[in-house]
Amino acid sequence: QVQLVESGGGLVQAGGSLRLSCAASGRSFSNFNMGWFRLAPGKEREFVAGIRSSGSTYYADSVKGRFTISRDNAKNMVYLQMNSLKAEDTAVYYCAVKDSGSSAYTTSPRNFGSWGQGTQVTVSS
Repeated sequence: QVQLVESGGGLVQAGGSLRLSCAASGRSFSNFNMGWFRLAPGKEREFVAGIRSSGSTYYADSVKGRFTISRDNAKNMVYLQMNSLKAEDTAVYYCAVKDSGSSAYTTSPRNFGSWGQGTQVTVSS
């Protein structure tokens, strides 16, 4: 069982940047495909970015060009660099492990598990 712990959230002004971190426990982290999601009040959980074990990445259209997902397998870490933040990026951000049987570039939260506790990101306008 993988355990995930997110950190790095906070309050930032619009146009600013934050870097979120996700620490993973357990072995074989380098084999996992990972994702970042967010949950805003009154909305459904939304895919933000994914990174495969190969290092290939994919993004939601709403964050493409502003956010960058990366991983450090030696440290069992996944990161989300967020630039040019907007008020609509305000949410609790979660990392998760993609189910091995799901499609390669799935964005559905139903195909992810081992959710962390989340980290709050608030962007003031």
